[in-house]
Amino acid sequence: MAKEIFSPATLPPPVGYSHIAKVSRGSLVYIAGQVSSDAAGKLVGEGQFETQVEQVFRNLKIAVEAAGGVMADIVKMNIYLVAEVGQSEVPKLRAIRDRYVNTEKPPASTLVVVSRLARPEWLVEIEAVAMLDE
Repeated sequence: MAKEIFSPATLPPPVGYSHIAKVSRGSLVYIAGQVSSDAAGKLVGEGQFETQVEQVFRNLKIAVEAAGGVMADIVKMNIYLVAEVGQSEVPKLRAIRDRYVNTEKPPASTLVVVSRLARPEWLVEIEAVAMLDE
């Protein structure tokens, strides 16, 4: 097996992510932080958190497929939310994410709250690492 995604019982139980993604062979693909802009660079969903999250995941899917993979190949995901997004919004992000990732073996993930992103209208940015079989 080229990749193993798991959470040992000796760590706190994860909710919607895995603690460990082990890659033993294959090609690693690093996907830069994706934001809620379309192919023309236009902002999608100004001030609308769920709309922005949906666009970010569409962009991640486009990126991983351009590299020859699928969303289930993502082994690590870093999510950055701006501080103005309340904690009550996080379940909405998870619901959208769960339509894109393998929920049986979700990627190892980190969620970070930041004061702002590179453009103030962006509410969320997600970067990822995928492992493609050779």
